[in-house]
Amino acid sequence: MDVALRKRLRIESAQPVDGGCIHECYKVSIDGRAFFLKTNLASQADNFAAEADGLIALRNAGLRVPGPVAHGAAGQQAYLILELLELKPKGDWAALGRTLAKAHRRPGPRFGWSRDNYIGATPQRNGWSDDWAEFWREKRLRPQFELARRNGFDLRVDAEILQDHRPQPSLLHGDLWSGNAGFTQEGPVVFDPAVYYGDREADLAMTELFGGFPREFYEAYEETYPLEPGYQVRKHLYNLYHLLNHLNLFGAGYLSQVKETLGLLRRSCS
Repeated sequence: MDVALRKRLRIESAQPVDGGCIHECYKVSIDGRAFFLKTNLASQADNFAAEADGLIALRNAGLRVPGPVAHGAAGQQAYLILELLELKPKGDWAALGRTLAKAHRRPGPRFGWSRDNYIGATPQRNGWSDDWAEFWREKRLRPQFELARRNGFDLRVDAEILQDHRPQPSLLHGDLWSGNAGFTQEGPVVFDPAVYYGDREADLAMTELFGGFPREFYEAYEETYPLEPGYQVRKHLYNLYHLLNHLNLFGAGYLSQVKETLGLLRRSCS
């Protein structure tokens, strides 16, 4: 950890902890209180500002999150200080399903968000739109396909399965997989968001990636806010975004999943 950062934040002690593959994370003591600290290069300061913005939005929608305390840059490092939560290995997945469904029920103004943010380390374009199909095509899939081509992958999708789909804008976590959800003694908590207003099915779709959530999560969500017909097809288009992002971030190990998803989408439109 940068000495300038230690001095700026008055860090008394710091213990490295797990926190993903993008940032360095610590349990720190500041003025005798414990916090969760994320650090990265100073160039990542906007990533942390976007994360804090997203956490506040999710908290305002009724989801439990680690509250942001401060963010900025000192010396060569950017930082984000968060409330330290003691996570348990197990918890009430049904409660998370109900809480997410209730948050999704709150209608948003339009599709998009008031600022650009990040999906992992990748910039995520936002802005505002009244047309969900256009938003998903132009702000989500197109940038990933363009980045994939620059990375040497010639991929494309012709599916237009969103053209007759008219969802309401719901506040989305935006990066909701099992690694970004957990449990405290008080109940479920989510973190590391990439928020925007979009089709709630995009959140649900991503929960099915990378191992998925337990059955009781989906049962509780469906009971609280039933999904519309066609989700089983649309979810592949939504997950294509995340698979492309993983391909662009981590390389060809995700190419087979991307191609499999593209094949499913083509068959659904034939």
